[in-house]
Amino acid sequence: MTFLDSFLSALQSLRSNVMRSVLTALGMIIGVAAVIIMVAVGSGAQEGIEAVIESIGSNLLIVSAASQGRGGVQQGAGTQQALTAADADAMFSEIPEILFAAPTVRGQGQVVFGNANWHTSIEGITNAYMPVRAWTVAAGRQFEEWEIAGGAKVVLIGETVAENLFPDEEAVGQVIRVERVPFEVIGTLTAKGQSSFGQDQDDIMFVPLKTAKQRIVRGRTGAGDTVQTIYIKAQATELVSYVEVAIAELLRQRHGLLPGQADDFRIRNISEILGARQDSSRMMALLLAAVASVSLIVGGIGIMNIMLVSVTERTREIGVRMAVGAARGDILTQFLIEAVVISAIGGVIGIIIGATGSQAAAALGDWPLRLEISSVLLAFGFSAAVGIFFGYYPARKAAHLDPIEALRHE
Repeated sequence: MTFLDSFLSALQSLRSNVMRSVLTALGMIIGVAAVIIMVAVGSGAQEGIEAVIESIGSNLLIVSAASQGRGGVQQGAGTQQALTAADADAMFSEIPEILFAAPTVRGQGQVVFGNANWHTSIEGITNAYMPVRAWTVAAGRQFEEWEIAGGAKVVLIGETVAENLFPDEEAVGQVIRVERVPFEVIGTLTAKGQSSFGQDQDDIMFVPLKTAKQRIVRGRTGAGDTVQTIYIKAQATELVSYVEVAIAELLRQRHGLLPGQADDFRIRNISEILGARQDSSRMMALLLAAVASVSLIVGGIGIMNIMLVSVTERTREIGVRMAVGAARGDILTQFLIEAVVISAIGGVIGIIIGATGSQAAAALGDWPLRLEISSVLLAFGFSAAVGIFFGYYPARKAAHLDPIEALRHE
């Protein structure tokens, strides 16, 4: 009896019990679909976090002022106003591992163009800020150095601001009023979308740092050279921790802090925070895939049970086959093929349902979908392996039946 004969005989047997075969395959269908959906959702979550890291900027450290205490009452983060633009220059010049150091101030303001107006965040920056925070200009140009140094009244606007002020016309070249001060729009920023905290990153405007301090925020950030935040981009990811320590030592020295005296600044390692979140997401994806894989095992047990029932029901048929010359290997192969075919059919249907379910989950949850071919192949291969593993015992039991006893079976 050739393998093809065994295969055709197995298909004929499955076709004669279609409903039983479908119900037996159901466990594999659910298991494969669950694995694919869980892996796709987990991978999509990781992709979302990677997009957040990219939008915020990689190798990033954020240096901000610490809280100021008055009469034993802490005023909150950023109230001490101890950072200056000169601190940023010192970091850049004295710590070679720093690629960019970008001092900033931030405020809020009403922006007006014609009959349209919009309330948005306004950030005073230098050109170093753009590569640090991974911002690019979609149309127009960045600030010229003379505009930064001279405090020119020019502005870059985010997509949200552009849509609200200029719904039907080009923004670049227009003059808008920011807190009643006229500014020329020299560029629009490439859209970033929402942050991981749900904040619209495109609802923002950039003006030169000196301009912001003189025209927008004025005394709210302190006098002279004071800034609210300094964004640092390290040369490489592995240098971020070293740069963090070096910045702390440099600032304590520049600010004249004595040993044991509390820092008047804070340093946040954003890459480390988001990396931890990414690791958590990866672990959760693996956990979900492992839980989903349990249903494959349950499906395999179901296949074994049904195959054992099938062996009992077809005992006389097995005896007849042996009596007319079928070898034990032929019987083993036929029953094993039946188990594998059920698993494979369940795997294929599970892949279709899993792919569809992944797309539906991504659409409903509004998150990125990453349906990897490797997870599909793994789920299908695992389902076939489960069929072989759990189908072997019933097949072996059928192959080792005594032909005489089998023929007597009613």
